[in-house]
Amino acid sequence: MRILITGGAGFVGSSLALAWREREPAARIVVLDNLRRRGSELNLPRLAAHGIEFRHGDIRVADDLHDLDGSFDVMIEASAEPSVLAGLDGSPAYVLQANLAGTLNCLELARRRVGAMVFLSTSRVYSIKPLRELRLREESTRFELDEAQTHGGVSSDGIDESFTTRLPRSLYGATKLASELIIQEYVETFGLRAVIDRCGVIAGPGQFGKVDQGVFTLWVAAHHFGRALRYTGFGGTGKQVRDLLHPLDLFELVRRQVDRIESVAGEIYNVGGGREVSTSLLELTSACREATGREVEVAAEATTSTVDIPLYLSDARRARAEFDWRPERSVDTIVEEIAHWLRASEEELRPLFT
Repeated sequence: MRILITGGAGFVGSSLALAWREREPAARIVVLDNLRRRGSELNLPRLAAHGIEFRHGDIRVADDLHDLDGSFDVMIEASAEPSVLAGLDGSPAYVLQANLAGTLNCLELARRRVGAMVFLSTSRVYSIKPLRELRLREESTRFELDEAQTHGGVSSDGIDESFTTRLPRSLYGATKLASELIIQEYVETFGLRAVIDRCGVIAGPGQFGKVDQGVFTLWVAAHHFGRALRYTGFGGTGKQVRDLLHPLDLFELVRRQVDRIESVAGEIYNVGGGREVSTSLLELTSACREATGREVEVAAEATTSTVDIPLYLSDARRARAEFDWRPERSVDTIVEEIAHWLRASEEELRPLFT
């Protein structure tokens, strides 16, 4: 087995690489990464210790991909500029080049030298305005979906694959949606064997969280290191909700998709923890206090960003049914694992979180 993971030194990519090494000890695993995200360089020794080959390269540069030696049985496209705020306060060049032009370069490699491709997309392809218009109930610790909704593709299980992508969804979301469309054309035109996963929030140990991406890991780290936090938007109550997915639960799905790539090529799946593995920021604060034994000040800011939404739950019933898959790790488990990672590597991680 020969496996290529782009963005492979990042949180998701490195987690998948290490999980694959444990499952396939004899596999050749190559990760490509430009190391742009601060902290990703810390993953390199661990990858090397497990016999995973690192290639410093950028998917925006076609030659960096085509200079890789040999062919691959599997390619996981996990590279991206992952922030929904990308390009809003300056040039959109990087998010467009990394998430769209980079995908084109990956596809050209894949159609010639890769047996199966899994593209990690995002729930951010869904349109913001309809997500803002979801009918919600405000409960004591979170927002909940009402039974009656005005938009299709939403139920008590959350947002499914038919929810609209027709209206604006952020520059980040647009690049991922455009990539999805091009991938489907490559499947149809060139016989590419590729599947698309629209991932919700992926969280766990090894994530160097920031406010705009990886906020759940950042929340645990703030408690560990004693840094103040802020509930931002939607009245500043901290009741906005997301579902979480541990990278090892994602790995289990990806493996099953690769095994069935012939029959699922071109298909799109929502992938996330769903309502069972979801939390509000307010609830997350309680979980962090329990896991770290520490309490920090949490301020409130009512102003809401134009790209923020009050609730997103992945309705992953299609993926669950077709691949006999279900996330196994709860919110509390994810928080406890992050807290343990922070304790075990406190001095190394302190500069990244403080």
